Amino acid sequence: MGRIGYFILYVCLGLVAVFQVFPIIWLFMFSLKNNQEIFAGNPFGLPTDPKWGNYLKVFEGGIGTYFWNSIWITAAATILTILIASMATFAITRMKWKYSNLVLGIIMVGLMIPIHSALIPLYNMFLNVNLIDNPLSIVLTYTTYNLPITVMILLGFYTTIPREIEEAAIIDGSSIHRLFFRIILPISAPIMSTTVIINMIYNWNEFVFVNTFISSDKYKTLTVGIQNFIGQYMTDWGAIGATLVISVLPIIIAFFFFSNKIMEGISASAVKG
Repeated sequence: MGRIGYFILYVCLGLVAVFQVFPIIWLFMFSLKNNQEIFAGNPFGLPTDPKWGNYLKVFEGGIGTYFWNSIWITAAATILTILIASMATFAITRMKWKYSNLVLGIIMVGLMIPIHSALIPLYNMFLNVNLIDNPLSIVLTYTTYNLPITVMILLGFYTTIPREIEEAAIIDGSSIHRLFFRIILPISAPIMSTTVIINMIYNWNEFVFVNTFISSDKYKTLTVGIQNFIGQYMTDWGAIGATLVISVLPIIIAFFFFSNKIMEGISASAVKG
């Protein structure tokens, strides 16, 4: 490809980047305006007098509780999913046992089940064990539904790990548990970053399960809690914009933090041998 080809490519990529980043910048500017600027002024213009008080207003209204709930529920479900998926994938791909293919098939069946088709059965099950209006029901649900896709992503990488690494560790006297936690997990760090981002995005943005299983404000996450602010600030669109900025910021930060590892993980899982 010549210089002209590279120039055209970079111009196209630049335009794509602008179209992707602009809505986030616009939302941030929106959150710093009052109703008069939003409806009477230039909708794409900079705020004449930035209203940083919009952010203070929503935190005084209780968004901090929803924000913290989203953080710890997302983190707990993500860690639990990746830990279980890693151990399951290690057992399926690196250990020889009779029903490994059957177990893998059962796990993969989960990819074909619509996520919310089991909403009513799950509600009845959690109701019977007194987990309705309990964050544990959300963590368990997220872990269960994210397990198949996480195992599928890890599967391609685990099959490429050389057997010589395990054999050398066993000869040195390593137990199977030490082999997994001290050798396999550190090796799989790049692909882990990919699964972390995928799990975080789903867990952070999920709405239906939280809205169904949780009724107390003290346990609600941002996706459901934002509804309360839309009702509370129906005429204060700047405050609503501030809640939306707060809700998307952690995922954007996490993506930039893990972006290099994500590309390494995709490359590692795509190449065999």
